[in-house]
Amino acid sequence: MMEEPKTIQEMKNVLEAALLTSPEPLAQDDLLKLFEPRMERATLRMLLDDLKHDWADRTLELVPVASGWRFQARAQYAPFLARLQPEKPHRYSRAVMETLAIIAYKQPVTRGDIEEIRGVAVNQNVMRSLLERRWIDIVGQREVPGRPSLYGTTKTFLDDLNLRTLQELPPLQEWGQQEIELQP
Repeated sequence: MMEEPKTIQEMKNVLEAALLTSPEPLAQDDLLKLFEPRMERATLRMLLDDLKHDWADRTLELVPVASGWRFQARAQYAPFLARLQPEKPHRYSRAVMETLAIIAYKQPVTRGDIEEIRGVAVNQNVMRSLLERRWIDIVGQREVPGRPSLYGTTKTFLDDLNLRTLQELPPLQEWGQQEIELQP
């Protein structure tokens, strides 16, 4: 069994092993659990920045997303990696994308709010697909008669779009001009 890491390089190796083998992004609190005694957050952040720099010229990059840190392939390799996945990226209907955009930019919102903004009824399948994808969730109820559910985006939504916060979303007018394809 390996002793507790003592050098900066040994600590970075532990972080690298954890991040490369994790199927999900790892939060800083989870990364801190790797070390006994527990290190300072500032030290962890320095190590993560060092590790990110170490991988600057590699095919993978270390990126912070909403739910933590993860390694991912650089964007220029996506066309090649897509060849390994026989299924096509999900394409979402205009109704799904409009509904998701309204939730992302106006949250928390009710179905009624979405219908008012879009000018049409929201199909239950649209909401179901966004909930199943774990891009939105019910975040509460509006305190009005009937107590309609309030919807908001999730960390999964941010992670899938490579964002740390909602403030990193493009300005609203740009969103509608982009065709967005996301992997399942």
